[in-house]
Amino acid sequence: MILHCRLLIGAWFFFLSPTGASPADESATRGSRTDQGDAALDEKHQDTYGTFASEFYDLRYLSEEGYPFPTAPPVDPFARIRADDCGKTKGCFRYGTPGCTAETCDYFLSYRRIGADVEFELSADTDGWVAVGFSSDKKMGGDDVMACVHDDNGRVRIQHFYNVGQWAKEIQRNPARDEEGVFENNRVTCRFKRPVYVPRDETIVDLHLSWYYLFAWGPAIQGSITRHDIDSPPVSENVVSIYRYEDIFMPSAAYQTFSSPFCLLLIVALTFYLLMGTP
Repeated sequence: MILHCRLLIGAWFFFLSPTGASPADESATRGSRTDQGDAALDEKHQDTYGTFASEFYDLRYLSEEGYPFPTAPPVDPFARIRADDCGKTKGCFRYGTPGCTAETCDYFLSYRRIGADVEFELSADTDGWVAVGFSSDKKMGGDDVMACVHDDNGRVRIQHFYNVGQWAKEIQRNPARDEEGVFENNRVTCRFKRPVYVPRDETIVDLHLSWYYLFAWGPAIQGSITRHDIDSPPVSENVVSIYRYEDIFMPSAAYQTFSSPFCLLLIVALTFYLLMGTP
């Protein structure tokens, strides 16, 4: 009986004691602890994100020495055609005035072997198209033709044609690769490669054989070639071998006229007349 009373008194003192916590207090305590835990997690998350962002920035934008990577220089869209290599590391044909270059000749062509390919560079004083034809004779008809055509969108496209008489028919099978072209300063300029050897085809010749080269250029309408600028486009005097690099100059018709003996005599006479005056 005495033991039972002591247990009741002890329980009564436990519930009245200030050290005992009510359910509401415990709930508040647990809530406070949860808020503190969430704050700690947020702080840890922010630290982790900051570390990640810092490492990503260092990896993406900084070099090993800690300095920002330099900005890449602009890429030249078309490398200038070098005329000083003519007759040395490539063969060239120039039509115009003596000493003209790819930027000043009426027509310019170069060729060189690169492995199993031949690289061609063409340029002409036109806003339409520039072409080279490979022929078994010096006349149009039955010729394999590569043309660089300036279209209405400002692009220069490399196209393959086959001459049927005086008419050029576009051929869908195009042997050109690594094509690039540009239209600047009222000139169409391009560069491309085509294989030396090709499967037998009437419209595509093997370049390891020697051919006469036909040179032509002219206007284009909506990206389609039209008749060439001059009535008698220049032709190579002899067959051309891609294994022999020559630098051949052909005077333009205008230069031939200006430099003819009769024209020079006329200029001298006119100059003498102007200097002496009329009687």
